[in-house]
Amino acid sequence: MKSLGQRATGLRLERMRASPRYLKTDAGEGFRNLHPIQPGLKDPSQRFSLSDFLCADGRRKPAGPLPAVNPLDDWRQPAGSGLRATWLGHSTVLVEIDGLRVLTDPVWGQRASPSQLAGPKRFQPVPLRLKQLPPLDAVVISHDHYDHLDIGTVRELVKLQAVPFITSLGVGAHLQAWGVPPERIVELDWWEPWQHPAAELRIHAAPSQHFSGRSLRDRNATLWSSMVVETPKHRVFFSGDTGLTSEYAAIREHFGPFDLVMLEVGAFHPAWGDIHLGPENALKALQHLGGGAFLPVHWGTFNLALHDWDQPAETLLALAPEQGAQLLMPRLGEPVEPAHGERTAPWWRAADQPASPRTAAAAAEASGPMPKGVPWPLD
Repeated sequence: MKSLGQRATGLRLERMRASPRYLKTDAGEGFRNLHPIQPGLKDPSQRFSLSDFLCADGRRKPAGPLPAVNPLDDWRQPAGSGLRATWLGHSTVLVEIDGLRVLTDPVWGQRASPSQLAGPKRFQPVPLRLKQLPPLDAVVISHDHYDHLDIGTVRELVKLQAVPFITSLGVGAHLQAWGVPPERIVELDWWEPWQHPAAELRIHAAPSQHFSGRSLRDRNATLWSSMVVETPKHRVFFSGDTGLTSEYAAIREHFGPFDLVMLEVGAFHPAWGDIHLGPENALKALQHLGGGAFLPVHWGTFNLALHDWDQPAETLLALAPEQGAQLLMPRLGEPVEPAHGERTAPWWRAADQPASPRTAAAAAEASGPMPKGVPWPLD
């Protein structure tokens, strides 16, 4: 199955093995989280099974479509402050930074899965077609999980735009197998930069606490990263997927302060506390990073956990003011400028009403069967 991607070989694999994060052990070889996990982040006793996921009650997707905005008219005008972000769903954000455009973790596919016939299905479409995107200066891909790296999106995007793909070590093997020319692939280890050849734009890979894999056979075969996007005037942090880590303090010291911080807040569970933030730990991560306008991502698109679909948003709405966080929660497709400090309104409530508990059969019909050989959790 081509969507599984390709394993690294040759010089690419040699470079990966030279990374301090790539280890060979009796259990095999691959990338590892080397930084100590903070006590209390993970509760192994709270693990759940696939049947728990399929049979879970609650409001795990909205009752109706979410409010969305077509951003094309806004994009025709430059950002007055020089920095503007448009959340397009899940972890896909178009960042306009001093006249340049960077797209993060683009996923237009219908399912976060190796098959578009099975697996978690998006409950909210992207507010515009991929071919409607303006010219891009870089595409950032944090890691190779299906809700961050989509074969269909990559294949279409590489035909539409001659844009470089900036990603983590090893992920380039997937991209090259799907038709991205090697000269348009840049793979970074943590703390390594990429400089745009014709603009004052730099993108750096930075630490995160996660894992990788597109099947049971390639777990941790590629690196996972957060990303820093900067120009001489502005600096943006994008978490990718991560658990709470004190390495964020090192990121602040190395790059901060940030004008915009994009952190994952959805698909969290006590058993995943070491590899996903959730809203409360996202606010702690924001403090480690030294603050900045906070745009939550990784929610409102796929049903990937047991919590209510809007729980991350409601938790942030309640806690952010108490902690003095500048929260940016625009509607899908609504461009926002951190410098303007837009007030957050709970727009998501209009789309939602309590749903009836679902049976296992109804859940399976709604999301499709889980493909074999997919790592859990999917993201």
